[in-house]
Amino acid sequence: IEPNYIYRANKMPNDPMIAQLWGMNNFGQKDKDSAVGVKGIDIGATEAWDIETGSDNVIVAVIDTGVDYTNPDLAPNMWTNEKELNGKKGVDDDNNGVIDDIYGYNATNDSGDPKDDHGHGSHCSGTIGAKGDDGKGIVGVNWNTRIMGVKFLDSNGSGSLEGAIKAIDYASKMGAKILSNSWGGGGESQTLKEAIERSNSAGALFVAAAGNESNNNDANPTFPASYQVPNVLAVAAIDNRGQIASFSNYGKSSVHVGAPGVNILSTTTTGYEAWSGTSMATPHVSGIAALLASHEPSLTNLELKNRIITTARPIAGL
Repeated sequence: IEPNYIYRANKMPNDPMIAQLWGMNNFGQKDKDSAVGVKGIDIGATEAWDIETGSDNVIVAVIDTGVDYTNPDLAPNMWTNEKELNGKKGVDDDNNGVIDDIYGYNATNDSGDPKDDHGHGSHCSGTIGAKGDDGKGIVGVNWNTRIMGVKFLDSNGSGSLEGAIKAIDYASKMGAKILSNSWGGGGESQTLKEAIERSNSAGALFVAAAGNESNNNDANPTFPASYQVPNVLAVAAIDNRGQIASFSNYGKSSVHVGAPGVNILSTTTTGYEAWSGTSMATPHVSGIAALLASHEPSLTNLELKNRIITTARPIAGL
């Protein structure tokens, strides 16, 4: 006598580069440096996709160098501001203080065009939500989602405190559920902390890169990841063998989870490239949060954070 087991098709997208995405599905393949991975050291995306592949009801703000909204793998999953899209050019149709902000906001020049002129923000966006099952390129954690481009870092990858605050406030105001923040630096700022607190009040989850200085954030805080605001979720980077990346910051009490961040293939302004950093780990977690929010839309930002932390798998490398 046996149970009458239920079997399901393993839902796998047809994106041709998926075998190179060890962070989604690590089956022991080599990365671009020929490092052989350990099977199962990944975010469990293929198992999750049998349950949920994302929803265009969830808005993820990528606060970064912008997003290349013309990239064929990103364009279908871009957030669009319908009032501006269908409004008059040169007019602030939704009265939010930004003119023609169809795909998001650019705090570097206070415009409505968040087009990426660096590549970093597009790379993060691809991990979160490159269109899935479209027969081209890669796939994000979410096959379907809405990516809001919020640019405050310039073509050199640097930006100001003022820009960061404007970016966070825009994303919070315009309804982003998840704010993905692959940036850091500077000292502790009360005004930046208050902007993150406003995002918490707006119900957003603030996912932040732990930093790339091989630093113990418990002893030497790194911002914005170390702000003591309830909605901040700090992310370290691991490699395809489950070891903490040599560059990654860490901290028993101040860094919450680790995620794939070494030789991560994703979209850029010039195609597809494999990059490393806690910047690459962060969008894996932002993507997980968006996928979870798609499946359980009633979860609050703090419930999303708690679920991600409590269900993360303990690994020896961390």
